[in-house]
Amino acid sequence: MSEQQIKITLAQLNPTVGDVTGNAAKARAAREKAKADGADLVVLSELFLAGYPPEDLVLKPAFQSACRTAVEELARETKDGGPAMLIGTPWVEDGKLYNACALLDGGRIAALRFKANLPNYGVFDEKRLFARGPAPGPVTVRGVRIGVPICEDIWLEESEEYENVVECLAETGAEILVVPNGSPYARDKADLRLSIVVARVTESGLPLVYLNEVGGQDELIFDGASFALNADLSVAAQLPAFEENITTLTWRKTADGWRCNGPSTAQLEGDKADYAACVLGLRDYVRKNGFPGVLLGVSGGIDSALCAAIAVDALGADKVRGVMLPFRYTAQVSLDDAAKLAAALGIRYEILPIADAVNGFEKILAPVFAGMERDITEENLQARARGTLLMAISNKTGAMVVTTGNKSEMSVGYATLYGDMNGGFNPIKDIYKTEVFRLSSLRNAWKPDGALGPSGEVIPVNIIVRPPTAELRENQTDQDSLPPYEVLDAILERLVEREEPLATIIEAGFDRDVVTRVDRLLNIAEYKRRQAAPGVKVTRKNFGRDRRYPITNRFRDFGKVLPEPDEKLVTRTSRASAEAFEG
Repeated sequence: MSEQQIKITLAQLNPTVGDVTGNAAKARAAREKAKADGADLVVLSELFLAGYPPEDLVLKPAFQSACRTAVEELARETKDGGPAMLIGTPWVEDGKLYNACALLDGGRIAALRFKANLPNYGVFDEKRLFARGPAPGPVTVRGVRIGVPICEDIWLEESEEYENVVECLAETGAEILVVPNGSPYARDKADLRLSIVVARVTESGLPLVYLNEVGGQDELIFDGASFALNADLSVAAQLPAFEENITTLTWRKTADGWRCNGPSTAQLEGDKADYAACVLGLRDYVRKNGFPGVLLGVSGGIDSALCAAIAVDALGADKVRGVMLPFRYTAQVSLDDAAKLAAALGIRYEILPIADAVNGFEKILAPVFAGMERDITEENLQARARGTLLMAISNKTGAMVVTTGNKSEMSVGYATLYGDMNGGFNPIKDIYKTEVFRLSSLRNAWKPDGALGPSGEVIPVNIIVRPPTAELRENQTDQDSLPPYEVLDAILERLVEREEPLATIIEAGFDRDVVTRVDRLLNIAEYKRRQAAPGVKVTRKNFGRDRRYPITNRFRDFGKVLPEPDEKLVTRTSRASAEAFEG
């Protein structure tokens, strides 16, 4: 390294939780690329060796030991004179477990930095896993002082509970901030990340490198999209989203501090980013869990059509199998559209009529149901017959069943347990029905880089424009049971994402009866959602990781405008600490 220059390689990679050997191999390969680029330092993401988030796996002593052994092996390899490595790993020190970054250089572990601010909101649960690290100082790489705040360390400013880590690093001589992250994707989160980084650069006066993980881990998607800002807030580099990337940045010291002018890739936004997240989430769930492929029920409807397109883009047509399972209520147009979809995507497709199964169930149940009217029970038998057949094919072939319910249906329980809810993963679980229509139209005009499906129109237009129907009875449409999706989704977004009181939603112009009915359906469907397959998270608040309501729950919001809190009833001693009452 010349006196006025340092080369830092950003290894935006896709680790697998628990695959310590595989993750170490990825780190090793990234270092070789960095070495070829003449880099001084290669940076990997938060808890890279473990994979992020490791959840309670990180509490296993054997796993902790495996991670430490891998760190020590990688450290020994840096004796070759190549670049230093900054890698995330769990680390046990003095009986405490830390979320750590290890600096490996010169054949040894040159420094350790522990995460100080542990997130405990939304999808994060780190306070129960890790000890809080001390306020860190910078590490030195080739004579340059590098500050290493870890993910949440840049998100929260100093308070009674949180350290202002960036301020501490600036005061102790850091010249460049390098931030390893495990930051999951959510819609419009890129703007939030940028605003956080701008705040930290502004307050510290230091350039900042934001290195993020990429890949799918169960419901979470890590979009990468790593970037760097110069101290004057100009963009020093921008890596692509939703794909692995190794880029070496050259930083030069000027009279105004360190600067970089690296490559910049245009970012996906809005519906395009959501679609790319769904593709990556399904791809990694299938591949990392070792499934040879997937199958799904193809009904001729828009939800299964979009899921089929996502599956082909994720895995390739040869790994996707579509099964049409018609009954007497299945319209010919559904059969025709399903066949067109399968042909356009190039997937294996077969038709398995379910009449014998449904009629057989009804015959068995006839003595039990004698004298009772036909109702939704018989409709659900159709869905459960389909679910049984799909699971049988899955058992026989090893292919995973993709379930296809959208967020609108999951919200109000418009789905059948052990029927159309059967499956191992749902790529559109966090996508509302109105968004399903938008993504379907989008996919006919565009596909993300790296998608394995064909270009052009793959979802027949008739599927998009036709009124949605479950076809469980004659002439049925979804709107027989639900409000129009434009209304339903707008109410659900206020109830689920914003947690708005019913009175506020009604004041916004929504019909009181419709709002209270939707709220009731949302509440009573919790038991179904608890049993639903995992699926890609794209919104601020998905079901499962973010929104965790009790199944047994008597509270109901009746839409009344409640009085303002009466502060006169709260005395000074009411707020006193427990110490005030000792003795």
